[in-house]
Amino acid sequence: MGNRLRERRGHETSVVIIGSGFSGLGTAIRLKMEGIEDFVLLEKSWDLGGTWRDNTYPGCACDVPSLMYSFSFEQNPDWSRMFAEQGEIEHYLRHCAEKYDVERHIHYGVEFTGAEWDEHAHRWHVSTADGTEYVGRALVSGVGALHIPNYPDLPGLERFQGEAFHSAEWNHDYDLDGKRVAVVGTGASAIQFVPKVAERAAKLNLFQRTPPWIQPKPDRPIPAKLRRAFRYVPFLQRAVRFAIYMTLEIRSVAVLRDPRLQRVSQWLAKRFIRKQVHDERVREAVTPDYAMGCKRILLSSDFYPSLNRSNVDLNTTGVTEVRENSVVDGDGVEHPVDAIIFGTGFHVTDAFDHLEIVGRGGRKLRDAWKDGMEAHKGIAVSGFPNLYFLLGPNTGLGHNSVVFMIESQINYVLSILRPLLRGEFTQADVRQSAQDEFNERIQSHLSGAVWSEGGCQSWYLDANGVNRTLWPGFTWNYWWQTRKADPRDYELQRSGAR
Repeated sequence: MGNRLRERRGHETSVVIIGSGFSGLGTAIRLKMEGIEDFVLLEKSWDLGGTWRDNTYPGCACDVPSLMYSFSFEQNPDWSRMFAEQGEIEHYLRHCAEKYDVERHIHYGVEFTGAEWDEHAHRWHVSTADGTEYVGRALVSGVGALHIPNYPDLPGLERFQGEAFHSAEWNHDYDLDGKRVAVVGTGASAIQFVPKVAERAAKLNLFQRTPPWIQPKPDRPIPAKLRRAFRYVPFLQRAVRFAIYMTLEIRSVAVLRDPRLQRVSQWLAKRFIRKQVHDERVREAVTPDYAMGCKRILLSSDFYPSLNRSNVDLNTTGVTEVRENSVVDGDGVEHPVDAIIFGTGFHVTDAFDHLEIVGRGGRKLRDAWKDGMEAHKGIAVSGFPNLYFLLGPNTGLGHNSVVFMIESQINYVLSILRPLLRGEFTQADVRQSAQDEFNERIQSHLSGAVWSEGGCQSWYLDANGVNRTLWPGFTWNYWWQTRKADPRDYELQRSGAR
C-alpha cells in the first residue's frame, strides 16, 4: 500500500478539514489564531454554512438560545431574537469566515469521498468526487451528522407525478399556495415548517408516526437597548450567556435524572397540549406515551395551534403507498395530493457508511464500526492515526449548544496538532485500551437512562438499540475531560521509528 500511495501526487498540506459548518470553520479559525496557515478546508457545496446553508425551509430556526449558539471567541451582540433564524445564523458564520480570513483556505465544490492512511509516510491521502487528491499530515472531519437526508422507503414513491422533496432540500421554486400537501414526519424540522405550510396550502395532511414532547418556545425579539449594551459592555453578554448555559444544564439534568421533576415536566407539557389543541381526538393523538427526554424535547408555540386549522388533518396510521397523484394511509384511505414534503430527519448513526476511510493495516472505518460507532472522547478512533472527528460518537446533545462541545473538541485536537506540526512525532494513534475504557464508561452512564429505557425509538440509537449519539452528562464535565489530550492514551511515533 505504501509504495502505491507514494506514487500518487496531490495537493499537499499540513491539515485537511472537511466541512464548512461550525465544526470546520471553528477548526480553521483556531488554526489561524495559532499562526498555522498551512491547511485547506474542503466543502462539497459552492457556499459555506453546513447545516445552516442547507436547511432553508420556512420557519427554520435554532432551538438553542442565540447567545449560546455562537463561538465563545466571537460572540455576536446583534442577535435579533432569543432564538435565531436560519438566515441570521448563516450570516454569522459568513462573518466569522471573513473576519478571520478563512475563506481563502476553502476549496468549494469539492466533495470528500474517503481517505487512506500511508503507513510509511504517515500522511492521509484524501480522495474527492472529482478525482482530486489532497495529502495531509492530519485530517479533521467536521461533516456533522445532520447533512444526509433520510427518505422513507415508501412503495410507489418513484411514480408520484407531483412535487416531492425533503425539508433539507426545500424547493423554493414550487408554489405551495392553494396546493394539497402531504407532510410526512413530525420531528424538529416539521414542527417549524408545518405552521408556515398550513398558512398557504389548501389542504395539509400531516402524517405522524410518533408524537414528540413539545414545550413552549420562549422566543422574543432582543431589545435594541440590550443589544447596544452587549456591544459596548461585552462582560454583560458573557454574564447573560453563562446564566443561560447554567439554566440549560441544570434544567436538563433535573428533567432527565429526577423522576419527580420529570413527572412535573410531563404534566406541564400535557397542560400545554390541552390549552393549545381544541379537538379531543387530535389532543390524544399528539400526547406522547413515552417518557419525556426519550426523544429530543422540542420547542414550539405555533405547531399545536396549526393543528386547529380547518385545512389541516392529522393522520396517525402512516403512509403505506404512494400513487401517481395521491398517498394511501394505513387504513387504505386515498388522499389526493399535489406535493409531498418529508420531515423525516437525517442519517445519523450510519452517516459515515458511504465513505471509504482506510486506516492502519488496510482496516476500513465501516469495519471498525460494524458493531457500532465509538471513539475516544468521541474524537479519535484506534487504528486511524491523525484523524479527528468533531461531533463524533456520543458527543451530541439534547439540551444545550453543540457549539460548546465543538469548541471543547477543537481544543483537544489542537493539543495534539501543535506538537505534531512541530515535528515532535508524525503519528498519534489512540490506544485501543483507552478507547475501550472511555466507551465502557459512557455506555455505563447511558444504560438505564431515559434515552434507552424511556419507551421510544429515536435517532439517538443505532440498529442494535445502543445510544451512539448523546453525551450522557454535564457538558462542563466533557470540557474538563478534553482540555488537553493525555499522551499516555496515544501511541506516538516518528516515521519509521517508535
